[in-house]
Amino acid sequence: MNHQNTLDQLKQLKLHGMADAYLAVLSLPVQEQPSIHQFLARLSEAETQHRVKIRTETYLKQSKLRYNAVLEQVYCNTSRNLSQEKLITIADCGFIERSENILITGATGCGKSYLACAIGRQACSFGYKTLYLGMNRFLERIAQTKLDGTYIKLLNQIEKIQLLILDDFGLMPMNKIACLALLQMLEDRYGKKSTLISSQLPTDKWHQYIGESTVADAIMDRLSANATRFELKGESLRKKKSGKKLIENV
Repeated sequence: MNHQNTLDQLKQLKLHGMADAYLAVLSLPVQEQPSIHQFLARLSEAETQHRVKIRTETYLKQSKLRYNAVLEQVYCNTSRNLSQEKLITIADCGFIERSENILITGATGCGKSYLACAIGRQACSFGYKTLYLGMNRFLERIAQTKLDGTYIKLLNQIEKIQLLILDDFGLMPMNKIACLALLQMLEDRYGKKSTLISSQLPTDKWHQYIGESTVADAIMDRLSANATRFELKGESLRKKKSGKKLIENV
């Protein structure tokens, strides 16, 4: 049997995981090589793992997450009002399957964006398409698509995203067009997809921030009806890191 031909055929078929596993088995002494059933199982598992890896890398690239964050590195303690137990409740990304939202609030530097990106990375690893948008970028895209006629296209694209992350909500003022766009997006996603919003403003201030009473009522109803809330507390983590570096440099 020409092993090289087999390897070439696997690669031509884009079965790169199988090709790597096949090459690894060939490198083993004959007496240590697996049986035909074990061999097929190993090839199948290797190809599955390879495809999951490629899919995750693709979703992470498309997500445009601000931080390369992971849930395991999220700092939890009582002073932050954040526990490992609460993180575990969302770690399996079941909230996406249930089309639930996540609302993260807290002061500047308390780790809202990092937590949002860690959840986004977890979603990508579980095979959910994710998109991260800072509110500044979100408002810019809305304004641009209104000008160039691609607004409906943008709405359709965002509707397909399984986890939409809007960071720094409340930082930039929203005009009526942006408010109506946000309402339309949430309406399209309600009961179908999940939205994560992080904000320096406590949720009871969001209605006032949005402004238009009727629109604000509709937005808040779709956001908070079925949502998990993280209300982060404590000092700025950025200040702590800065202070630590100063001490280390003394």
